[in-house]
Order: sequence, then structure tokens, then C-alpha cells
Amino acid sequence: MLRSDPVFRALWIGVLASNIGTWMQTVGAQWLVVSEPDAATWVSLVQTATTLPVLLFALPAGTVADALDRRRLLLAVQLSLFLIAAALTALTALGEASPGVLLIFTFLLGCGQALTLPSWQAVIPEVVPHDQLPSASALGAVNTNLARSAGPALAGLLVAHFGSAVVFGLNALSFLVFAVALLRWKRPRRTPASRPEHFTSALRAGGRYVRYSPVIRRVLGRVLLFVLPGSVVWGLLPLVASRELGMGAGGYGTLLAALGVGAIAGALLMPRARKLLRTNQMIAVTGAAYGLALLVIALVPNRFVVTPVLVVAGLAWMMLVSRMNVAMQLNLPNWVRARALAIYQLVFAGGQALGALAWGQSAEAVGLRQTFGLAAALMLAGTLTVRVWPVHTHEDEDHTPAVYWAEPHLLLQPHLDEGPILVSATYRVPAANTVAFVRAMDDLRGSRQRTGAIRWGLFQDGADPAEFVEVYLVPTWAEHLRQHEGRLTGDDEVSEERAVALAEGPPAVRHLLPAKHSD
Repeated sequence: MLRSDPVFRALWIGVLASNIGTWMQTVGAQWLVVSEPDAATWVSLVQTATTLPVLLFALPAGTVADALDRRRLLLAVQLSLFLIAAALTALTALGEASPGVLLIFTFLLGCGQALTLPSWQAVIPEVVPHDQLPSASALGAVNTNLARSAGPALAGLLVAHFGSAVVFGLNALSFLVFAVALLRWKRPRRTPASRPEHFTSALRAGGRYVRYSPVIRRVLGRVLLFVLPGSVVWGLLPLVASRELGMGAGGYGTLLAALGVGAIAGALLMPRARKLLRTNQMIAVTGAAYGLALLVIALVPNRFVVTPVLVVAGLAWMMLVSRMNVAMQLNLPNWVRARALAIYQLVFAGGQALGALAWGQSAEAVGLRQTFGLAAALMLAGTLTVRVWPVHTHEDEDHTPAVYWAEPHLLLQPHLDEGPILVSATYRVPAANTVAFVRAMDDLRGSRQRTGAIRWGLFQDGADPAEFVEVYLVPTWAEHLRQHEGRLTGDDEVSEERAVALAEGPPAVRHLLPAKHSD
């Protein structure tokens, strides 16, 4: 794909440069505080400051990315990150980067990453065909983990010989590389949305879609069960290197490089693994492998044992995360893609931030080895839940836009912001089809709620059992028009056709507006 698609290749290389710089920044910041009193807390706080902004800004960033030109948004963010990283470089070179100052700048850089992630993830389907999304997602994982391999190793060498200021300066330059790639990308002009969404309503719509999408909710749950215990490695590996294994900055870079090498190997094995293992089998295998790796780190503090074990951990981490990312990409329509991916990033990075903080406190209280043992137990326990809480991805469903509802014709023309709007659809159903019809309508319920409905119900007429009335409440008239104009998908259309086929014909649809007092 990198050879055949020059646009994707250029952006991929730009993101790689930025990711390498970000990992170098993290390593430089963590090593800068490793000699401070309460080092475990400071090291974990660096990780938390890097990822916590996702909790605060990922969903608003996804909302903005669904509303604005994603290329221009990414470009503005990269230039801002360059200025922030350049300021941190200057302060560090002058010896003014105290732990508190370092955390502030790390947080600001994390804010920029929170704005970047959902936009970049949502851009991928714009530059690759739908059938190549799994491969593009795997390449995204290669990108992240190649950076995770090269960035820390390079940072370890540079910190050891030149100090953290040089690392921070190279991170600043990395943002310019991505900015240049974005400048060279000539994004096709897109027709602006006929009904732009208000920020707050768009934010609610994104949350509502995820809330009423069982597949997306289950994916998010599995990611959280994996990331919370798995974050112990990313949060406390500097202390494992320095205290348990007696390694310096270069050694720490080697350990992180081992994680990255394993992750790259996992990405290369993903096509074959997708054929051999179903989604839930992959969840079980990767969770068990990662949990056992944590257990070995807890029990055998030997660099020659821990280094290859980290290769296995990196492979398991990449395969699970890549598989869940593919499931997200293939189960999202474009109108809400950035918002839903922002929620994914929120869960992923938020789990890392909270996990790193919790494991840092645990290491201070009970020790490093005991903390890794506890994380291993939690990882293995979470993996066992896959039997009762499996993931069904339904990746063969059609999530392309489908405009198949007739345009509503009303004598009373409501204002776009008027609401709520009550929509009713009356069906006549033969007695023999009643059970199947109710079941089909229950499937259709999710479509209504994902695309705008805040309440839904199906009722049967007590005086005429053949008559069924579907009712659902939509916040505003504009929100309902968006259901007509592009929020529905091909799979929604199939679900609706299945229900209508069990009735005597198409339903009679009515739109009920709020009653107004006459003057």
C-alpha cells in the first residue's frame, strides 16, 4: 500500500516522524525526573500528563474534526505543537525545566496529540479504499510501534550523550515534517454539509451513536480491560530498567526497542493471524501472552530474560490494539467517524493515564515486582471474561450512506432548531408475522437511536391487534432532517426493509411538532 498510494505514503511518513518525536519527548522527560525524590510518582505523572489531555479534549476534538476541514485542522495543530516543543527545548537548555514546568509542557503537547489523533484516524478512510482499511490500520500500528521502537532507542542514546534538550528540539522538528506532508496533500474539495451541526448537539450525537451501538461499546470495553493492566509497562519501565535491572538511559531505550520490535513483528503477522484466529480467539491469545509477560517481569528481574519477554508483550499489545482499531474503522459511518474514534482514543489513552497513575502509587506502596504481579493477575482475569463478554464485529455490514426516506412534506414548516419532534410510523401486520415483526423492529430500534432518536417505542393497538405504531422522539427538526439526508446507512436500509416485508406495506409516517399557544 505504501508503494501504490503516494498520498497515504507521504502522510504515513509524516505521522511516523511526529510519533518518533513524541516517543523521544516522553523518554527524555521521564529520564529527566528519574533522579528526583519520589521518582516513581514523577515518572508516572509524566505518562499521565502525556495521555490525560485525551480525557479532556478527545471528544471535542473529534466533534471539530467531523465539522471542519481535517487537513487544515491537522496543519494548525502541528504548527502549534512546534512552537510549544521549541519553547520547552529553550527552557531545558537554560536549565529552567523543573519537574513542574516539564509536566506543564508535557500536558500542552498531550493536548496537541489529543487534537491530532481523531483527525488522523478519520482521514485514513479518505485516502485508502474501504477494502484496504484493515491493511491501512495494520500499517498504522506499524507506524506507532516503529516509532515506539526507534524513538526510545534514539532518545536513550541522545540523552546519555547530549541531554534531554536535544531530544526535545528534535521533537519540535518532527512536527514540521508532518506539517510539510499535510501541505503537499491536495485534499479534494468537499461539499460542505447542508445543515452544519451546532457543537453541543454534534457532541451529543457522537456520544449517542456509541451508546446505542453494541459492537462499538463492546470493543471499547475490551480495550479498557486490556489497557488498564497493560499500562504498567509504559508507566514503570524506566524504574524497572534503573532499579531492577541496573540499566542506564541506553538500556531503557533497548527495553522499549524490544517492545517496538515485538509490535512490528505482530503487525507483520496480522494478515495471517486474522485468517487463523477469530476476533475473540485473538483477544484470548494476546491477553494471555501479555499477562504471562508481566508475570515473568515480576518474578525474574534479569535483563536477558526481560528483554525477549518484552518482545512478546509488544507483539501481543500491537495485535490486540490493531484488531480493535480495525473493528472500529469498519463499523463506523463517515458522518460520526472522528467522534467515535475520539471516544476510542479517550478510552485507550485515558485507561493508560489512569493505569499509569495507579501503578505508580502501587509501586511506591508495595514495590515494583509486586505491582507487576498484580497487573499480571488483572490482565489474565480480564482475558478470561472473553467467554462471557465476546466481541462480535459484523465487519461485513454496509456502513456507506443511504438516502432512502422520502422527503417530509408539511403544511407547518418548523424552524430547524424547533423540537422535540415526535415521529410515528403506523404498520399493519398479519397475525402470523407478529412475533417476527416485533423482533425485526427491535433490531431497527438501534438504527433510530444511533442516528438521532432520544426515545423510542413500539405499541400495538388494543382495539385493532393488526396495527402497530412505532414512535420515536428526535431533539430538533434539523436532527431529524439529518436522518433523511445521510446519517442512515446501507445496513439500516436492510434492517428497515426486513421489517416492512413482514407488514402489509410501507408504514404511514407522521411528524408531530410541539404545539404552540396561539396569540
